Amino acid sequence: MRLKLLVIVLLALMFAGCNRSTSETSVSNPTPLPSALPTSTPLNDFDEALRFVKNGQFTYIWVFTRKDGKPFDPADSVILKTKARQIVDFTMTKDRKRGVAGSNFPFEDADLVELQKRYVIEDYSAR
Repeated sequence: MRLKLLVIVLLALMFAGCNRSTSETSVSNPTPLPSALPTSTPLNDFDEALRFVKNGQFTYIWVFTRKDGKPFDPADSVILKTKARQIVDFTMTKDRKRGVAGSNFPFEDADLVELQKRYVIEDYSAR
């Protein structure tokens, strides 16, 4: 009889220990959700154009801006095609005031002098 009572008490203690409520398993304290991942700020127009050309993995990356500050026009396209034949990829900002160019070859000196008369040329190759 004592043995049956001892077995019942031991079983009751084992099952009672399995249902314990701790601060970790309590229903009243839900686990906090992970904080929201930081969102990246959207790229502005110029940064988007620059990233597009950089993804081409060109050796040389230049940014062209007209010295008079006006947007690029069809005449600029003709000048760039004749004086900057090395350019492989060229993209402009939406306002057409800056152009980003990529190439694996440098400009010829004579062509560079001619281009610098009309454009401000920034070298973004090492950036």
